[in-house]
Amino acid sequence: MAYSREKSYADHKRRDLEFEKGDKLYLEISKMKGVVRFCKKGKLSPRYVGPYEILQRVCKVDYELKLPSKMALVHPFFHVSVLKKCIGDPQSILIIQALSVKDNLSFEEVPVQILDRKVKKLRNKEVSSVKVVWKNHLVEGATWEAEAEIKSCFPHLFDN
Repeated sequence: MAYSREKSYADHKRRDLEFEKGDKLYLEISKMKGVVRFCKKGKLSPRYVGPYEILQRVCKVDYELKLPSKMALVHPFFHVSVLKKCIGDPQSILIIQALSVKDNLSFEEVPVQILDRKVKKLRNKEVSSVKVVWKNHLVEGATWEAEAEIKSCFPHLFDN
């Protein structure tokens, strides 16, 4: 009786995962305090690193991953419990070189086009706003900005 109860509790946490060769996976980092693995340490360190590609399936629950050369000392075989499938939209991934990322991992947002203009009436004044499409963003990512601020920083958008 007790065995079946314990088994039912354990089965709730168990996941039957299977991955194919060539899939991209994230690798879970140890959450133990003071343990440094994969060059990550600290309270705000990420939970997963990667994504890494599957080279082969070793057995039902073990996979061999293609790790970068900086992780050459890490054994490339991992249990399915420390792996998480990388689900992403390839169109939404931006190439870092195209963004011209600086050394401090920042980049400059540049407006490309003004889509719309609106004037909002307050009690004593009117505030005009423009809808701006930014470089390296989709049209759905356009934002409303104060017209005076955009006009002072980027006057070439208002030439026409």
